[in-house]
Amino acid sequence: MGCGCPQRGIPVGHPFGPSPCFDAMQPMMETTMTSEKRDFDKEAALWDEKPQRVKLATEVAEAMVQRVALTPTMEALDFGCGTGLLTLQLQPLVRSITGVDSSAGMLAVLEDKINRLQLANVRTLLCDLDQGERLTGRYDLVVSSMTLHHIREVDTLLRQWHDVLAPGGTLAVADLDSEGGRFHGDDNTGVFHFGFDRAALSLSAAQTGFNELSVETATEIIKPDASGRPSRFTVFLLTARKG
Repeated sequence: MGCGCPQRGIPVGHPFGPSPCFDAMQPMMETTMTSEKRDFDKEAALWDEKPQRVKLATEVAEAMVQRVALTPTMEALDFGCGTGLLTLQLQPLVRSITGVDSSAGMLAVLEDKINRLQLANVRTLLCDLDQGERLTGRYDLVVSSMTLHHIREVDTLLRQWHDVLAPGGTLAVADLDSEGGRFHGDDNTGVFHFGFDRAALSLSAAQTGFNELSVETATEIIKPDASGRPSRFTVFLLTARKG
């Protein structure tokens, strides 16, 4: 995908305009994707020890709370929940929340948190789309953070999200703007998209049946890129409603 550099007549930041583009003069680097899935089970135990991950989840949660009217009657689903960094920040604001992930190791960490905190309104669900498994249930809210770029078939997932949402339900998805393969450094294992063009993803969501689409910048991440240079990566928040 392209870097989303500004185009004439469509301002950066417009909901269906181009994605923000940083370090535009930086030379293009050779980056490749692999078909291999990332083994998140091996990373689960130490996942929360990186402060940047906790900070990102907090900032995404804040953006979601500002953009989505959460209520104590909502049944929510967090897709790609990992260790529950986002899940547990939304938990006090909804009736219940289900953390879904394809990594049993990640879910084990979340389940330990649920037990320690004695949370009655959080449950976990192991679901691997690559194994042909499908989401089930009915939810008022589906959220996801920094998971979409690890999904091979995005359109298939959009349809599944649409299917499990109740009429009038809300989708809130946070992920990277187009980044040209620089975000994950020299290891793109399990990365199937180098971020997303906001307009293209919005169009895909609209074609799936979502309406009331809005895209805004949720936060940014500053970290070394594949060349080792500190770079700025923006994270968008797409929200939509099921008609």
